[in-house]
Amino acid sequence: MSATAPPDAQRNRIQPATRLVGISLAYFMVLLDTTVLAVAEPSIMTSLHTGVVGVGWTTTVYTMALASALVFAGSLADRLGAYRVFLAGVIGFGAASLACAFAPTIALLLVFRAVLGLFAAAIIPSSLALIAGLYPEPGARGRAISAWAAISGVAMAAGPVLGGWLIAVDGWRAVFVINLPIALVVLLLCRTPIAITRRARTLSWLPHLGLAATLAVATFAVTQAGQQRWAPAVLGGLVALGLGYGTTLIDRASPAPIVPAALRRNGAVWRAFGWGAVVNYALTTVIFSIPLVLHTTAAGAGASLLPMTLVVALNPLITGRLVGAYGPLRPIRMGFVAFPAGLALIAVATTVHGQPFVLGLGLLLCGLGVSWTLPALVGFAVSQADPAAAGSVGGLLNATRQVGATIAAAVSSVTVSHHAGDSGAAPFLIAAIVCTLGLVTAVVPMSIPASPVRRKGESERGPR
Repeated sequence: MSATAPPDAQRNRIQPATRLVGISLAYFMVLLDTTVLAVAEPSIMTSLHTGVVGVGWTTTVYTMALASALVFAGSLADRLGAYRVFLAGVIGFGAASLACAFAPTIALLLVFRAVLGLFAAAIIPSSLALIAGLYPEPGARGRAISAWAAISGVAMAAGPVLGGWLIAVDGWRAVFVINLPIALVVLLLCRTPIAITRRARTLSWLPHLGLAATLAVATFAVTQAGQQRWAPAVLGGLVALGLGYGTTLIDRASPAPIVPAALRRNGAVWRAFGWGAVVNYALTTVIFSIPLVLHTTAAGAGASLLPMTLVVALNPLITGRLVGAYGPLRPIRMGFVAFPAGLALIAVATTVHGQPFVLGLGLLLCGLGVSWTLPALVGFAVSQADPAAAGSVGGLLNATRQVGATIAAAVSSVTVSHHAGDSGAAPFLIAAIVCTLGLVTAVVPMSIPASPVRRKGESERGPR
């Protein structure tokens, strides 16, 4: 018995780790799809005969679908089973990626990118539920989630460089083909079912459909304004406001609302959601705009982004220590100081060409802005939420981040297009202003409700 027990025990230890690698690879695939596509923009424009606004929609339709479906996908995973939803998401993501690779027109590429965003939304919340099932003990679960989250940094760092290499070898279509083998590896590693308790949650698709329609019409209005087509821009803006208001009313009356009642009047949590949107706005502006304004090869654009992406990959470990020592607000504020400064330097570097040091320093500061702010946001938002609504915070924070990314891609595409041949500084200056507003809201005192999960030593103004 002593001779056979250790191998069995060892196999039981290895199996969760193997499946954790598969789950993390699925998240890697979703994040890689965004960063790897950035350097493919000029190649797509040439191949599919579209402009900057057209290629901008390849990003916005993906983030719109992802933002609209994230919370719904979490409810679906609870009702149908996280493992089943996860597998469907991975298979669908691989198939939709292949469809994107063979899209003959920009219109079909946009359709497939929207489908890709829906399957990405199925992967993210279900993968977290699977990790919770694999690691029921809080300590082991925390370490597993940290490993899962660390994959985002690797995808951020690897995406632009890998994309540049793939485009140099086989054109922009290769950045989508690469998802298929990754999806197959995920399915192989996660072939053993993971038992998760289902919950009979009510599903309500109407609020999510309203959110998608609001984002789509608002993005259309932004692109029309950027092209100085004021009549459709104003009409689209009014329709978007009406849709947004109607969606809010429908959500409040829904049996399964996007925003739980416990969060609707929680100002601290909504401030965190706004910060998430601001950070993703700035991050998307940089990733989307740099390959278009540098006028270099895909490989060159990917290498240029490394000062930012490497910091995003490595610095969250230090941020975790800062949060532990000082609370989440200090690194959030540090991030909102670094981001505007970095964006301003990038604007200078794109105005006065031949300034690689200034560009690199600006990207480095942007990397610090992302890696100081985002890891602290989740902890801050969860600590200020009612424990009954804590599970909804992560999904809503991810959704609002994607809303910020959607708006950023729309604004950046029209500003880069409008200022074609000029310095290209406009999108970065706009993002710097947005981040400065984020800093203002981060330093203004807030009324934080008393909560049993609040950190020891926090006052009504947050951690000292």
